[in-house]
Amino acid sequence: MYKVTSAVFAGLLGLWSFSSTVLADGITGEVGAGISYQPQDPTGGRYETQAIPYFDLDWGSVSLGSDDGLTWSALNTNGITAGPFINYLPGRTANGSLRGLRDVSDMAEVGGFIQYAPAEFWRVYAQVGQAVGGAHDQGGVLGKVGGELGYPLGDGIIGSTGLMAHFADTRQTQTFFGVNDKESAASGIRAYNASAGFQNLTLTQSFEFPLANHWSLLTSASWTHLVGSAANSTIVKETGNVNQGQVQTAVSYKFD
Repeated sequence: MYKVTSAVFAGLLGLWSFSSTVLADGITGEVGAGISYQPQDPTGGRYETQAIPYFDLDWGSVSLGSDDGLTWSALNTNGITAGPFINYLPGRTANGSLRGLRDVSDMAEVGGFIQYAPAEFWRVYAQVGQAVGGAHDQGGVLGKVGGELGYPLGDGIIGSTGLMAHFADTRQTQTFFGVNDKESAASGIRAYNASAGFQNLTLTQSFEFPLANHWSLLTSASWTHLVGSAANSTIVKETGNVNQGQVQTAVSYKFD
């Protein structure tokens, strides 16, 4: 349940125009809207409540998801799917407790993924991408590995539990967690050079409750624990949190 920008939709329209198979298969999945209470940036010092869209749509081999962005399963065999993706990376406005640090531009992430899902209710996956469209010295390489297990709970209720680890190169970690000398002087936060490696572990618990024909209520709660260079950042130590939470809810409509 995250923002999807015009870059994602532009990519979707491009793939759509070149894929007659997509048009022939039609749309399946869910679409909806809701609200989220979440950190404003990865350091976790400030929280916000915002409206969010929800997408879990398939057009043949093309998918649009709130978490995974726009993906194309160029390979799809024996439960293994792989291909390119484009997703949205939210930036940061350096105000409040972060005043004096640099703003971080909203960016797009472009890369590839691989997933193994031999059954409907569980999967393991990995993806690696390049952040593009950022300001000078912002961006870098990032990715994630994880797994998700879904299970029916009766009366049409579906639960799912996911565990995911994010990693990034030095440039991407420095973008959000580093503080140069100029920023240190302006913000009062000690200078810090971030390094590559795993950034966090995220545990998510979600439920889907049927409301009426085609309609469902979606809820999720996530706990994120910063690790490595991200956890040691002076921004996190002075204004942020190593442990962060996120709560989301949405109402969705399911296409047959």
